[in-house]
Amino acid sequence: MKRISNRVAAQSWVKKWLMLCTSLFVTILSFAQDKKIDVDINTGKDSGSFFASPIVWVIGGAVFILLLVALLRNSGSKSDA
Repeated sequence: MKRISNRVAAQSWVKKWLMLCTSLFVTILSFAQDKKIDVDINTGKDSGSFFASPIVWVIGGAVFILLLVALLRNSGSKSDA
């Protein structure tokens, strides 16, 4: 009986040691992923993106609404015929 309890105690100690090593390894990996972020956003006028201009969005919205109205009005006239 004493032999079995010694074996269980030894297995328990090995499990605790493996758990400690695993948790230390995961902690080291998580700190290795920590990186300072250096973000440089250029907000100058010469960015070259035409879709950043508000007038482009206004014109695009107007064209979309006109197309939507034309399609909805056209489908209504086909049902009358």
